Amino acid sequence: MIALLLALGSSLAYGCADFLGGLGARKAHVLRTVLVAAPASLAVELLLWPVLGASFSTAALGWGAASGVASAAAFALLYRTLAIGPMNVLSPVTALVSAALPVAVGLLQGEHLTTVGLVGLPLALLAVVLVSAGHGAGSARPSRTALLLAFGAGAAIALQLVFLHQAPSGSGVAPLIVGRAVSSAVTLAAAGLLRRRLGPERPAYALSAAAGVLDSLANLLFLLAARSGDLTVVAVITALYPAGTVLLARGVLAERIHRGQLVGLGTAAVAVSLLALT
Repeated sequence: MIALLLALGSSLAYGCADFLGGLGARKAHVLRTVLVAAPASLAVELLLWPVLGASFSTAALGWGAASGVASAAAFALLYRTLAIGPMNVLSPVTALVSAALPVAVGLLQGEHLTTVGLVGLPLALLAVVLVSAGHGAGSARPSRTALLLAFGAGAAIALQLVFLHQAPSGSGVAPLIVGRAVSSAVTLAAAGLLRRRLGPERPAYALSAAAGVLDSLANLLFLLAARSGDLTVVAVITALYPAGTVLLARGVLAERIHRGQLVGLGTAAVAVSLLALT
């Protein structure tokens, strides 16, 4: 139950971070937004160091760095995917892959589910697709390149979570600090190479920083959840993060929640209840 609650908190934090980051990216190039969010994220993780501790063992450094590279790759592939579109088809593909791969890894590592869990897990995967899909998903056919990029983005997100899960349980926040430092360095290098394309607009500093703080909180909650529960369950619950984004868009921007997304939210509630019984 503790792992489930932590995973739900991680999902909510990821959803809020995506919402704020998306708003920030409307005001300036997305790399400018990330250049503000990344240092804010790293600052939070450094502040958590004295509280939660950090052991920079070889394994923690290796898995943390791997998660950072995967995070940077996920960022590049995801935004390239959504730029090609159609978003309402590709976004569910990315979300489903990001949930399914950690489930497969968990099962291969010997994790087991009860009968109730075997029902709740597919429902949760279905909820991930429904919640992340927009209106009229399936009305347009994506290109083969776009589908490959969507799979790649989902796989990169999944690998980030799996790598964090593989880090030693006694390493504290060391994997998060290392991962954030690596992803920040990659982002900074990308911004330097693309500086002429970033435009003159200034980033929304408050929104971008808040997104970075929430992203760090989401990573921390996922790490704690994965250390206290099964990756198969934690990864799927975390992948429900589009629900937080959808609800915030409804409350703040008055965006419409489509029928399929409402069904997805209801399905998610049922799935979480079933998984809690495991």
